[in-house]
Amino acid sequence: MKTNSITKIILGTLLFSGIYGHAQKTTLEVDVTKTITKIKPTMFGLFFEDINFAADGGLYAEMIKNRSFEFDKPLMGWEQPNTKRSSLNMNSGVATPIKALENKNNTNFCRILVNDPKGYEIINEGFRGMGVKKDAKYYLSLKAANHNGAIKKIIIQFIDKDKKVIGETSIVPTSDEWKNYSAQFIATQTEAKAKLKITFEGTGTIDLDMISVFPEDTWKNRKNGLRKDIVQLLYDMKPGFLRFPGGCIVEGRTLADRYQWKKSVGEVENRRTMINRWNVEFSHKQTPDYFQSFGLGFFEYFQLSEDIGATPLPILSCGMACQYNTGELAPIEELDPYVQDALDLIEFANGSVNTVWGKLRSDMGHPQPFNLKFIGVGNEQWGPAYIERFVVFEKAIKAKYPNITIVSGSGPSPNGEFFDFGMQELNKLNAELIDEHYYESPKWFRENASRYDKYDRKGPKIFAGEYAAQSVSGANPNNRNNWECAFSEAAFMTGLERNAEVVNMTSYAPLMAHEEAWQWTPDMIWFNNLTAFGSANYYVQQLFSTNKGTDLLAITKNGKAVIGENDLYASAVKDVDKKEVIIKLVNTSAEAQEVEIDLKNAKLASKGSVITMTSPNLQDENTFGEPKKISPKETEYKLKGKKAVLNLQPFSVTVLKLKMVN
Repeated sequence: MKTNSITKIILGTLLFSGIYGHAQKTTLEVDVTKTITKIKPTMFGLFFEDINFAADGGLYAEMIKNRSFEFDKPLMGWEQPNTKRSSLNMNSGVATPIKALENKNNTNFCRILVNDPKGYEIINEGFRGMGVKKDAKYYLSLKAANHNGAIKKIIIQFIDKDKKVIGETSIVPTSDEWKNYSAQFIATQTEAKAKLKITFEGTGTIDLDMISVFPEDTWKNRKNGLRKDIVQLLYDMKPGFLRFPGGCIVEGRTLADRYQWKKSVGEVENRRTMINRWNVEFSHKQTPDYFQSFGLGFFEYFQLSEDIGATPLPILSCGMACQYNTGELAPIEELDPYVQDALDLIEFANGSVNTVWGKLRSDMGHPQPFNLKFIGVGNEQWGPAYIERFVVFEKAIKAKYPNITIVSGSGPSPNGEFFDFGMQELNKLNAELIDEHYYESPKWFRENASRYDKYDRKGPKIFAGEYAAQSVSGANPNNRNNWECAFSEAAFMTGLERNAEVVNMTSYAPLMAHEEAWQWTPDMIWFNNLTAFGSANYYVQQLFSTNKGTDLLAITKNGKAVIGENDLYASAVKDVDKKEVIIKLVNTSAEAQEVEIDLKNAKLASKGSVITMTSPNLQDENTFGEPKKISPKETEYKLKGKKAVLNLQPFSVTVLKLKMVN
């Protein structure tokens, strides 16, 4: 049954446990001259994990699935429409004399025997199809060994869902030995579900490997680079940091499955493909075709961080597999390779070109250091085994790189036995930055806006490393990126900002999800093969990140912080570089509220701006059809005197920006 907007507002009011009458004016005070603390540039950042097809099939713009035939089922992703005329089979590189097959990380290739002079076809299905755009250019490359010159031509075509050709190019294979070939072609129509058809003319045997297609129009026009529209959304966040590669993907189900950064650098074809740990993790959304090519590896990650102005924050295995899976432990006496990986990553990021790993970075195209300042030890491990291993890592890293800030973890939850133990032990160790995670209800986020008010200002700093309001429950496939979740997170974020003395870094998680290949919801950015959009949660994060300021100010009502009384939340900063005062206000009530802000000891311009996000329906969300249904709207604001008066709409997030005048 459908309900109208008025009914939805009433339902929302009941949800918040109270029917409100006419809104009363609330008077708040801000002393613009009194800085409480400096806001860290890293205050609001991004968390990347290869979940929901975020890398292959997402941010990494490769369009071919299983390009090097290294999936567990080597022909997964490849169709054979005319196998009666020819045969297609896989050959391990072990017994062949062909030099290219000496690569231990790319052991498979595709051998095609064409028996019929009419030709033979193979088709790649892409990642739930291939998104091609009319008049856009695409770059194809492949490796081939054409035995005895048997195959005269290879024809490459985009075909649409009706098998109509919508783009074509060709290659003439000229060598018996492995050789690289490339070509360009242009799509003649836009199609979200295109496939790539490869047709062979001639009869005989040809071997193929590393069949790859990228759009020419990538981020910064880098060949074989990242998807431009998705990176633009990241860039527009103006993030303070970029965490990578996760998340539970750091840990692996077993230690053998863990993310090993050294296998993600160097030549792309030398990076070993492996199964993604999220492929069958959840029974509600299994994706057995989910693998990692590592085309988006640690070099590309550092480069992306630099591109979007974000400080890199890599997280590495501490020798503990995911405790929700096997919980496998590397014995303490066998931790050296794990610790060395951490030390070598710092060298890869910051070392001179005269070091082993610094030289590799330079050889990959970046002679200058990436200026790495942080490194994380473990993702969300818990218990004595984690503390014991963290101590080993901390000692080794600080001995060689004393200026690197080390991030530790408090476990997977914001409270409970594991959390209490971890926080207690890490405080004893004077840990520098502790990662806290919370996937809780919208109500929890509203009720915990004061979470850090009583944290020790002289104790470890906090990294709110993974959080997102869950509209149903944690890891539930029915979770939505709805407006109630987004503004509840905004209410919580005023508490994060208000406690910038303690909270130095924060990031929503997960970052992105493919429309047809997700495993976890909710997610900040949604994409399909053609487009991407930011959820309401994305725009809340963007509002805070692009208006974080440089100095924290107190905003109070009767001398007390504004944390939920009359369903109102607030925080205030100033930006000494832009000469602005920035007030953030969140009204979680179903009624409008009038707020008067007394701006003390400040000379302010009469004109400013007010940015508002609102929706009357708690369940509203952005979609591919309405990607900006809930998004910031900016208007001019006229200040009269030193008191700013605002009428806050129901269920709204408002940012007031006023210029300071010398």
